[in-house]
Amino acid sequence: MSELGPIPIIEANGAKIPLVGLGTWELRGRGCARVVEQALRLGYRHIDTAEMYDNEREVGEGLRASGVKRGELFVTTKIWPNHFTPRDLERAARDCLVRLRLTEVDLLLLHWPNPQVPLAETIGALCKVKRDGLARHIGVSNFTVALIEDALQASSEPLVCDQVECHPFLDQAKLITACRARGMALVAYSPLARGDFRRNEVLGRIAAAYKKTAAQICLRYLVQQNIVVIPRTGKLERLSENAAIFDFTLSERDMSEIAALGSRDGRIVDWAYAGRMRWD
Repeated sequence: MSELGPIPIIEANGAKIPLVGLGTWELRGRGCARVVEQALRLGYRHIDTAEMYDNEREVGEGLRASGVKRGELFVTTKIWPNHFTPRDLERAARDCLVRLRLTEVDLLLLHWPNPQVPLAETIGALCKVKRDGLARHIGVSNFTVALIEDALQASSEPLVCDQVECHPFLDQAKLITACRARGMALVAYSPLARGDFRRNEVLGRIAAAYKKTAAQICLRYLVQQNIVVIPRTGKLERLSENAAIFDFTLSERDMSEIAALGSRDGRIVDWAYAGRMRWD
């Protein structure tokens, strides 16, 4: 019996994605497997990993140790840009499944854009991977509005999400609007701004008013907009806290006040693979 109530699900171009998931970046070894297992025992059903995280084996161990039926899980992994040629992408996708010990993932994403490989070729290969049954759904990560448009034009299969940095201190309004208009979900990584929420007076004040933590206010702000959040934690006590955000609703005034914290300069993650991208 899970300790959490059912986590709400949103639908995006045929995919049913739990609004809260566990991000696993920087989780390694036995600790990673243990956190994944405990998250699933608590009631999480959405787990996010990537080949670059070098922890897919441990994530798979946690999935199996939890005892949760495969059909109840939503597992996402991501292909790194140096595997974006068609042959490399298919091989990388199969390698991910071997490490996870799964026959398919629920969602396979392109981790970052790679301007060195024509996007149409990469998207074509991603669609083939889906048709071959290696992934139930496909999408992108760290794509701008313009790149989403290019990807959609090249794709013969629905793209279900763009996974990007998103938190109260970064204004992603244009990207959120673009995803909604195309039936895509926006999945927020680093939704807690890597701890920056702790020093913010506005979030602290609102948290006190709702008898919640500032972290819960950050996450509630996003899921109240139907943005999927995948906070990463290696601390078992944080797992319950991060998912206990569906028993209250922020007022319109509070939502507006939190939105005012965002700016275009609030970005924390800006990898070299972004190249000469112009962020929205």
